[in-house]
Amino acid sequence: MSVAAASRLGRQIEEVIASLSKVDARFALIGGLALAPHKVIRATQDIDLLTDCEKAEDIDRELVALGYQCLHRSPDAGNYLRGDERVDFIYASRPAARGLLSNATAIQTAFGEVRVVSGQPFAADGGVTHVPAVTSRDPFEALDDLMTVIEALCPVWPNREIFSSTDRFLI
Repeated sequence: MSVAAASRLGRQIEEVIASLSKVDARFALIGGLALAPHKVIRATQDIDLLTDCEKAEDIDRELVALGYQCLHRSPDAGNYLRGDERVDFIYASRPAARGLLSNATAIQTAFGEVRVVSGQPFAADGGVTHVPAVTSRDPFEALDDLMTVIEALCPVWPNREIFSSTDRFLI
């Protein structure tokens, strides 16, 4: 088992990536997790992906087979939930979205090669009303899970200044 798969979110990502590969769907990571390779941490508990609109039906079939329930699906987006695990898709059909998908940066991660939307972060909602997952999960467990995945997506971080006890902060 890989380091990334040691976390629940990591196993979910690996499973979704395998399903997308199975149906030959191009995809790029967007949303909160896409910020990690840019060395920005944003607390998130779901997976947001940009993918070809032509593969929406195949993706739906694969996710349902994995036990996900489709919460919403339109020509532009799909939202899936399995327990408290959520996956959101933006289906690239417009020129701007197709450009983002085509120009996504390939990075080597603990999940293998993953394409990530680069440049200005891409809004994962796509205008769809967000339906939060109901969860009773321990928040510290969820944070630890998230940090394991972030480390897999960006294993090397820049050095940070260490503050001493004599440093003063303005409040």
